[in-house]
Amino acid sequence: MQPLLTRVVKRIAARHPDMFERLGPHKTADFVIVPQELPFALHLRPDPAEPTLRAVPKNRLPDHTARIEGQFALLFDLIDGESDGDAAFFSRDLTISGNTEAVVSLRNALDDVDGSIAEEAADAFGPPGRAVLGALRRRLHQSSGSTDRQ
Repeated sequence: MQPLLTRVVKRIAARHPDMFERLGPHKTADFVIVPQELPFALHLRPDPAEPTLRAVPKNRLPDHTARIEGQFALLFDLIDGESDGDAAFFSRDLTISGNTEAVVSLRNALDDVDGSIAEEAADAFGPPGRAVLGALRRRLHQSSGSTDRQ
């Protein structure tokens, strides 16, 4: 899984170098993203010199600046541009701990990206990546009754 995550984060960083400016002093912050129903978490360091995205065991989280936790579908929708992070936070569907200013900076940086980060990640793997993204979207949105965007 690690080579896939590395490829994704490096592609996003290369295509959106201006994103790091929105992070301001939080460019080298460590974010832990915890999908509640998955057996692992993600460690993100959006360092423009060496961006990092890696899977880590939930029982051995690295030192981090901030932690973002929620259901996988919600976290996915946030990077796919389909959910409002503020609404998720205030409805308590999303839990933030640690440096909330860093999380707001990260959200603002992601919001400034035109299009979907999920689509860009899928594009890194060509037609198979886009097919997996389409299947994931369908699966995640079947139970919610959302329409499928392809």
